[in-house]
Amino acid sequence: MKALFKLKRIYLLLLSPLSLLLILLARKSSFFAEYINARGVYKWLSQFVSLITGFIPVSLAEILIFILPVVLAVLIIRFAVRLVKDKENRRINAAKGVLNVLCAASIMLFSFTIMGGMNYYRYNFTYYSKLTIEEYTEEDLYNLMVHLAKRANEIRSRIPRVDENGVFKLSLSKYELAQEAKKAMKNLAAEYPVLGGEYGLAKPVLLSPLMSYTEITGIFVPFTMEANVNVDISDYAIPYTMLHEMAHQRGFMREDEANFIAYLAGMSSDNVELQYSSTMMALISTGNELYRSNRQLYFEARSIYSDDVVRDIRADAEYWSKYEDTVVSTVSNRLNDTYLKANAQSDGIKSYDRMVELLVAKYKAEQD
Repeated sequence: MKALFKLKRIYLLLLSPLSLLLILLARKSSFFAEYINARGVYKWLSQFVSLITGFIPVSLAEILIFILPVVLAVLIIRFAVRLVKDKENRRINAAKGVLNVLCAASIMLFSFTIMGGMNYYRYNFTYYSKLTIEEYTEEDLYNLMVHLAKRANEIRSRIPRVDENGVFKLSLSKYELAQEAKKAMKNLAAEYPVLGGEYGLAKPVLLSPLMSYTEITGIFVPFTMEANVNVDISDYAIPYTMLHEMAHQRGFMREDEANFIAYLAGMSSDNVELQYSSTMMALISTGNELYRSNRQLYFEARSIYSDDVVRDIRADAEYWSKYEDTVVSTVSNRLNDTYLKANAQSDGIKSYDRMVELLVAKYKAEQD
């Protein structure tokens, strides 16, 4: 055992209790989570990492997903061979192996903590938006849905490109679209300075079709500070997804807030395709909530949809019908639900829909 304590890397194990201490501080003090971490250490660290990973045109996180299993397999084989050959030091080597695993886990936990984990306990975005969240009525949902439907109809009439079936088609390349999303976030930062700073471009996932089996449209990887986007999904959902993941880059980790920030950013854009994407995703979320509450009111509001909007929604539903309720999607949704609940989002995957509270609050504030 003395040989183990001589290893310098054993001190890496201290990162685990340090991580737990930082999370505890963030839980107990939103001021610490907001000003010391989110707007302090995290903001500068995230921009530095984004600057480095931004030089790589493809997703580094996706590359690592393929490389790390190979590296891990090689290390396990080397470890097994050493145990077999060096019989005299088998216990020491086994203990070293366990120590290496614990050190690696400790580093991962600490990295997650400072690059995303503490942000779950920062101030709510309402602190900056000055919106008052109140319990909304079915009438509130109906009025908001009608408002968004009319806006979607109007913006859709200005869309420059459709496919052979008349369904919305992006006119920009994914790189150009990522540039527009970056501009939109910077536009929004003029109103909300907390969103200011440099953003890494959202990156298309090369294996997006496989990603759809998990029913995941995008994923923010804090270790690389990359906004990864499934670009196999319906075109009208891609800009909004980029904006959602970029909101995470600025440290707003709660899903409802990232959704709302994505909506605001899309509407602050000069690009009609970003405007349409954000409006449609807000409309669908609001419609889903009203449908669960009052189907009659939902169908009354839905009757306002233009034929073009209906065509886009039906094409999207047809796309996802291939992936719903599969073993992979079920497991993925449960894992995501567990992850969110473990990180201060008690509603789990239902937290995505809580954006409607923010949408209603904003709509009512604009009507006053």
